[in-house]
Amino acid sequence: MSSAIEKFLTAVESAAILECDAWAQDCVLDATVPNWRFHRRGADAIRREYSRWFADPGHFEHLRRCPVEGGEVVQYLLSWTEQGVPHAAHHMHLLKVRDDHILSDTVLCGGRWTAALLAEMEAADE
Repeated sequence: MSSAIEKFLTAVESAAILECDAWAQDCVLDATVPNWRFHRRGADAIRREYSRWFADPGHFEHLRRCPVEGGEVVQYLLSWTEQGVPHAAHHMHLLKVRDDHILSDTVLCGGRWTAALLAEMEAADE
């Protein structure tokens, strides 16, 4: 498995995205979020974007890594506390790697869920 992806996942959990050097300078982020899709180009732009997504330390409730040609598919449920309120997010990344740097990241994000919304979703599953 790629050390660049390891660096990225460690930075997500530790809220250390701004210090992370996992991305190639010409990396492209293709992000689909609730009701929107956007792109960021370049390592600095991706760090700025992800530093907002992963601003608080968290931990992976679930983490699955599947090797694919040229990279990995990474799926996780990340939980964290923000201003005293528990949150979680479910993401799936298709990460392409070149020369041990992330060359592209196609991410599907289900959104940021507060504890109240998580409880509502859990009740709906019953």
